[in-house]
Amino acid sequence: MSKKEEIEELEEGAERLQDATLQDGAEAPAEETQEEQAPTVESLEERIAELEDKNLRMMAEFDNYRRRTNKEKLELMATAGERIFTEMLPLVDDFERALAVIDDEGVKLIYQKFLAFLDKNDVHPIETDGVDFNTDEHEAVTTFAAGEEQKGKVIDCTQKGYKLGDKVIRFAKVVVGE
Repeated sequence: MSKKEEIEELEEGAERLQDATLQDGAEAPAEETQEEQAPTVESLEERIAELEDKNLRMMAEFDNYRRRTNKEKLELMATAGERIFTEMLPLVDDFERALAVIDDEGVKLIYQKFLAFLDKNDVHPIETDGVDFNTDEHEAVTTFAAGEEQKGKVIDCTQKGYKLGDKVIRFAKVVVGE
């Protein structure tokens, strides 16, 4: 309802009230009625403006609440998956150690399926072979004297690191040349 319609409705209501008062036998002077109505209409217009402002603020607050809860849900889903994959990474390490000692086709098959599952869920190992040391992906366990061409490069990896999408869920533990 627009302001004009609300004002008209209020004026009609005031006229009906005046008519009802006159029917009861009490006569109200015309000047007083108009003077009483003027402040009432103005106060009602102010009240309408207040309520419109309050309504607008409530709608904005609800919109912010909806956005915040959607963001929290997405973060919760991402972190829940992250925790599960982080807990699985020691199993990958165990498979790799087992494959270094045992040459069994069954273990290789299970390991390959496990890696395919991780890849399908966007979990990838962090590259460490001959790359420059990057503090965003690597954790330096120690340094090793290795000539000028190996300075600042990863020489060896003691534990593989993994990413879930673009987020590092386990840093690669590496030996860095100095």
